[in-house]
Amino acid sequence: MTDENKSETEAETQDFQEKYDELLEELALKEEELKEVKENLEKQEAETQEYISLSQRLQADFENFKKITDKRNKEFIKFANEDIIKDFLDCYEDFGRALEIKNNDDLKEGVGLIYNKFKDILTKEGIKEIPTKGEKFDLNKHEAMMVQESEDVENDYIIEELMKGYMYKDKVLKYSKVIVCKK
Repeated sequence: MTDENKSETEAETQDFQEKYDELLEELALKEEELKEVKENLEKQEAETQEYISLSQRLQADFENFKKITDKRNKEFIKFANEDIIKDFLDCYEDFGRALEIKNNDDLKEGVGLIYNKFKDILTKEGIKEIPTKGEKFDLNKHEAMMVQESEDVENDYIIEELMKGYMYKDKVLKYSKVIVCKK
């Protein structure tokens, strides 16, 4: 081998060695990057597992809360009328005592007191009678049972109330049954 070939070969070898060294450095950098990416991935997987666990606990807590709330609501609904029933029991007992009375005047007075007691309970609970006498007929509050002509009453006004109607707060519980004037 000639010196020229030898130096060419050495130069090529040196170039290959430099390229090889550059590739090794690049490979080392890539391995370092890969190591960082793996560490970040492991951290993110740990966070993801933590979030999944937290989500499962929150879902379980929510289900428990929902069951407790449903149970409370059922209990509330079951006993919602307890106070008004107690008031009606007082009236019921008063009726029993009134039935034991032998004197008609005392009986009438006792039944009048019971009637007023019932009326007070209903008023306290938000029950009102629907006015009819002298009122204009309203489909939202009244039910026309009959129509009649009348000289004393204007057209579409109520002549007579056949049965009382009642409102509970803003809702009609029972429509008033009335006779309406039609001309």
